[in-house]
Amino acid sequence: MSIFSKIKVFCFVNLRIIKYKLLSDCKRVSGSPVKHHPLLLKGEGQISFGKNVQIGVFSSPNFYSHYTYLEARYRESEIVIGSNVAINNAFSVVAYAKVTIGNEVLIGVNCSIMDNDGHQLAFDKRNESPVGHSVVIENNVFIGSNVTILKGVTVGENAVVGNGTVVTRNVPKNAIVAGNPARIIRMLPH
Repeated sequence: MSIFSKIKVFCFVNLRIIKYKLLSDCKRVSGSPVKHHPLLLKGEGQISFGKNVQIGVFSSPNFYSHYTYLEARYRESEIVIGSNVAINNAFSVVAYAKVTIGNEVLIGVNCSIMDNDGHQLAFDKRNESPVGHSVVIENNVFIGSNVTILKGVTVGENAVVGNGTVVTRNVPKNAIVAGNPARIIRMLPH
């Protein structure tokens, strides 16, 4: 690597990783992911990482401009990320209850998981916090880019979620889903 490349990585990557570590306020964090991309950890809950969790991909969109955001909002909120998980750039999780990501999971660019609606849906209660409904991503799942996974969903083992999909219902194991809302395209042989 040339001296210019080393300077560029230090200025535009390493300093940003340090900055977001300093901005993080979640005190209940276990495990140490490999950070190639800035990671912001927020909230009063618990965030845990298994072994060999990779945050960010160098030769991928949003590398220099975005960060990964994980928020376990309340004291009882949890985000659990298994082992051997690769998370691309601009990923976000907001957990009011619990979000679990299994082992051997691949997550594309600009994906988000929310176990809640963000606000109550009734117009007269929109300033109140909604209840969270747990999200589970089982083992060996491949999530494409620009995917949104919403509250109460389980994505079954070995499933593939296509680019741009909005997942509003459970995905069976070994299924390939795509669309808005997600629908089964076909089943993988097992």
